[in-house]
Amino acid sequence: MDSARILVVDDEPNICTLVASTLRLVDFTTREEHSGSAALAAVAEFRPDVVLLDVMLPDLDGFEVARRLRRGGQDVAILFLTARDAVVDRVAGLSSGGDDYVTKPFSLEEIVWRIRAILRRTAAKPDQPAGAGLRFADLELSEETYEVRRGGTAVALSITEFKLLRFLMLNAGRVLSRAQILDRVWDYDFSGDGQIVDTYVYYLRKKLDPLGPRLIQTVRGAGYCMRLGQGPNGS
Repeated sequence: MDSARILVVDDEPNICTLVASTLRLVDFTTREEHSGSAALAAVAEFRPDVVLLDVMLPDLDGFEVARRLRRGGQDVAILFLTARDAVVDRVAGLSSGGDDYVTKPFSLEEIVWRIRAILRRTAAKPDQPAGAGLRFADLELSEETYEVRRGGTAVALSITEFKLLRFLMLNAGRVLSRAQILDRVWDYDFSGDGQIVDTYVYYLRKKLDPLGPRLIQTVRGAGYCMRLGQGPNGS
């Protein structure tokens, strides 16, 4: 894990160098770039395991860089650096192909921790036998093919969305706290930012709720639960 290659992209050279230097101290291999177009070229040349990507860049913003990487078939993990913390911005980042985000100002310790969590997550293998499938109501999940269907309709999910849905389905009927979800889906080994759980639940609902009654329910003050509820407009 510590020999992984990290591409650091930020238009502020001082920040870029500081972050890259810190990552080298923990034995990551790094490369620095300062624009979106340079980042795209560097991914092809450097072949990083993780791109640490600032959203505000002078040419292409980070979201557009992520979209172009995904359209080009690049499955490199992307960790956004952003000063924006509104739900709509977090959803925009994750839906463009990001795996996680850190809001500015950030600690260097948090950057290292999140990169390691991403590397663990992308390297993780399912703990059920190949071919195992899950079903709840009209929702079906296949671990053999990484396919999800609701009422027979295919639902396209990212790897992290798939892992979150799988964890919820494995624990259907049980209320799961944000800390539990962070620990099992994101592999965070200390208290992480529960907002990323809220963002991914929001995005899962955007994909699943148009196909039937809401299945991922909010239990106020406690967390989330997979169970039949009121419908797409329920809690």
